[in-house]
Amino acid sequence: MVDLLIVGAGTAGLTAAIYGTRAGMTVKIIENAIYGGQVIASPSIENYPSVPNVSGADFFLGLYQQAKHFGANILYETILSANLSGEIKEIVTSKGRHQAATVIIATGAKPRRLDVPGEADWIGRGIAFCATCDGAFYRDKDTVVVGGGNTAIGDALLLSGLCSTVTLIHRSSTFKAEQVQLECLQRRDNVQILTDTVVKEVLGDTVLEGLSIKNNITGKTSHLFADGIFLAIGAKPNPSVFEPWVHLDKNGYVIAGEDCHTNLPGVFVAGDARTKKVRQLVTATADGAVSALAAKEYLDSTHL
Repeated sequence: MVDLLIVGAGTAGLTAAIYGTRAGMTVKIIENAIYGGQVIASPSIENYPSVPNVSGADFFLGLYQQAKHFGANILYETILSANLSGEIKEIVTSKGRHQAATVIIATGAKPRRLDVPGEADWIGRGIAFCATCDGAFYRDKDTVVVGGGNTAIGDALLLSGLCSTVTLIHRSSTFKAEQVQLECLQRRDNVQILTDTVVKEVLGDTVLEGLSIKNNITGKTSHLFADGIFLAIGAKPNPSVFEPWVHLDKNGYVIAGEDCHTNLPGVFVAGDARTKKVRQLVTATADGAVSALAAKEYLDSTHL
């Protein structure tokens, strides 16, 4: 048995491991794939404080080595079941049983994709999911945002201040975004909004060329040039066996405030799996630190 069991070796999970081990806890991390999650494939990170530019791979290698240096035990196993209700939490994996006094859920979330031809070829090479993270790479270029919610409108607004042109593509004629935001976007001179339009294919050979799009009303297809494409069609929390135990919101995120406490004593959540407005590397590291210290406080109070 360990003091702290962390599920997920992304930004939040590895940060929690660093803080947990440094606080004197025995820490184990369970990851079913590879440490770093999706961001490890990013060619460049420019918005992390004090780090002007670093690849996702190098960023996470540093986090991984730091967590290992302080004594975290990282295991690569697939979780089959869990029981989080008692004082001692138990997680069963493909390789055995793991018990802990506290658990941090740091399983992250995955952006939804279009699932159209050509898309997979350009993820991270022209297709991005975060304008706040990657918008600066497309300064003075032509970009496309796909989506109709607050995130899509917010991304388009941000890009309109950086890019030559921004085209917003939305599959419906009505928007889920706040009307004030939408009206603000409609006033931007370098923005065009295409409603009732869907993406049929991502185009490009050696470089990204743009999109093939279709108008749902007329049935007409056309090509739209773009240097960069931002997908803002929602995100899906990574599936886990924790659903029966922790409270989720309607979108599947674990409900918790900035203190990272779930509804269960001794169970915490950190990073993109948590209900929150801003999902960035810095907020994930913040969650990692907060959740680990909360776990330590709980451990001290229960004397487990």
